[in-house]
Amino acid sequence: MMLLVLWIAVSSLALVQSSTVQNCHPGCRCEVESFGLFDSFSLTRVDCSGLDRGTTMPVPIPLDTAHLDLSYISIMGPLTDSMLSGPGYTTLVSLDLSNNHITTVSPNALSRLRYLESLDLSHNSLAALEPDFFSGLPLSEVDLSYNNFADFDMNVFATKVNGEPVTVDLSNNKLTTMSTVSHGKMLHIQSLNLTANLFTSVPKLSGLPLRYLNIDANPIKSIKEGAFSQLEDLVYLSISGSKDLEDIEPFAFKGLQSLQVLDLSNNPYLKNLDPKVFTGLDSLQELNLSNSGLVSLPNEMLAHLPSIKSIKLGQNIRCWKTKKPGQFHLHLGQLQPTEMLNCNVEGIGL
Repeated sequence: MMLLVLWIAVSSLALVQSSTVQNCHPGCRCEVESFGLFDSFSLTRVDCSGLDRGTTMPVPIPLDTAHLDLSYISIMGPLTDSMLSGPGYTTLVSLDLSNNHITTVSPNALSRLRYLESLDLSHNSLAALEPDFFSGLPLSEVDLSYNNFADFDMNVFATKVNGEPVTVDLSNNKLTTMSTVSHGKMLHIQSLNLTANLFTSVPKLSGLPLRYLNIDANPIKSIKEGAFSQLEDLVYLSISGSKDLEDIEPFAFKGLQSLQVLDLSNNPYLKNLDPKVFTGLDSLQELNLSNSGLVSLPNEMLAHLPSIKSIKLGQNIRCWKTKKPGQFHLHLGQLQPTEMLNCNVEGIGL
């Protein structure tokens, strides 16, 4: 009897999966992923990238769709409220809208996607997003690279608690709210990609629990003291390929006590660094200065980088931290080893 029940359950699941794939929109590719005991749960991955221009939106998708790729479908204008509505959209976990020439996004375009964790809006023509745009979404990963953002209004990350708005006060670098928050985190975004926009200074992102931040290839000339304050959860920071970057002020990275990887590569006009630039980077393990304007490392920089393991410099210069044994003293015994930086090119080590 139990075997019969199990056979019926598995057969029913197979039928559900089969019908789900059969309902796949023409031009899309649908793949069912099963998991759990006896494959009792299933989610559908739908790839509609490259659909013909003029496709009516919303594109019909299966009811259990978790991952949807709508890249390269030539939206060529605004993304409206109705384009991401309908059956199947409410279960989305990740959504790819890259390479669509999207110019604006309606404030409520994502309002029905209450499970959305990953959003890719890269390679579009966006210059701004409406306040509260991400309100109520459990987003952890957002890609806004290759757009036209020149400034960033932190209110796009605002949310509402008990129906009341949470606002961001940038003048004091503080997150403020009109109501008391008693349950959970207000902001969830941990990974933010702002590569190749139009920022001329480091955008104000105080209050976000970011762990990964990429601001490569922006026309930033100088990074000021405390530019990344209140981003104490950050573990990875990339400021690579900024052809205008000439100066990083001392204490620019102060407050990033959790940072483990810092990428400053491919910045040709970055030719000098004060050792105090690295103040506060107590957890930093990897520093990439390759293909930058630096030809040597600043003296005393190791004093500010107690956890550093490797540094890249120039074209193919790699340095690593080693410990030099202390000299043996007849009465005092062996002294503590001395930390030093050795490189694969002579004259670089510290």
